[in-house]
Amino acid sequence: MQAEADGNTEAESLFHIPTDSYSIINPVDVYGPLEEVLREETIDGTPLGEVMFGEIRRYRGGGEVHMDIMFDGLEVRLPGRSDPITMGVTSGYDFFGEHAVYVEGFAQDGYCSNTMRSLTDKEVIKHVGDVRNFRTWWEELLAQVELVADDLFEFIRDAQDIDLDFSELPFTVTEFYTLLGFPDYLAERAAGDAEANAASPFEIDMWTLHSGATYALTHFFQGKEGASLDQYVRIANDILFNPEGTIERVEQSYEQQLEADGDDGSQASLAGERALASIERVSDDLQEKVEQFEEREDALRERFQEAMG
Repeated sequence: MQAEADGNTEAESLFHIPTDSYSIINPVDVYGPLEEVLREETIDGTPLGEVMFGEIRRYRGGGEVHMDIMFDGLEVRLPGRSDPITMGVTSGYDFFGEHAVYVEGFAQDGYCSNTMRSLTDKEVIKHVGDVRNFRTWWEELLAQVELVADDLFEFIRDAQDIDLDFSELPFTVTEFYTLLGFPDYLAERAAGDAEANAASPFEIDMWTLHSGATYALTHFFQGKEGASLDQYVRIANDILFNPEGTIERVEQSYEQQLEADGDDGSQASLAGERALASIERVSDDLQEKVEQFEEREDALRERFQEAMG
């Protein structure tokens, strides 16, 4: 391949084999069977390939490719919204990376164009020449996505019933996201969206807070697919699927912040204790609703295992 036009006269190979244990997996071996599955599997009697849409992103001369594909009709519809949440998968091939192929459940909220990632466990295949029966693999993964579509409405409905009253909490909506681990620029975008879409900017439910996080990641994340994005996606998903864990993380971060400020029994220390107590009250109020989240998640994971054979 021709070298980049940056003044270098010496041609440089784009593709290379970094170690002796590296064995190339041809992307055709992976995605060819997907094409077959999309022709033969149906939704409401129509082949998936005919209702598929999405986008492909290429980097490094095509050596790294990511794609989001969704299926019209495989969707979740929320009351009061004309646009559905459409389900699909996000997948990628990376010649250079530690793994050759990844795939995971994915959805796009048509109401706001937000993307919801990591809706199933990420399946990864490394560059070790592991050429398996990819047709069966794709069939099982798409079955997982259908299972998520069946349950996602219930998770959202439950999350809409859990409100955080920020007038009673010792942090702002922006600080809620920074305490969870979002960088400031994402926290500000997430908070702005959540406040704009809540009935009250001071009382916001967990689904709206989750949507704020996915809005920030979809439209303002400064980077590309990788470990950093995955970390923030997990934080966003926990707001929806694990509200108790989310509040615990906020409480721990707030407590660490107080300790770092070096409270010494002063008035500030007493204020900090009162602030922690207000967060703990929110956590206590969640307890009665936590069981239904856990039961639904456990049941969904069991069905995942069955779908994967």
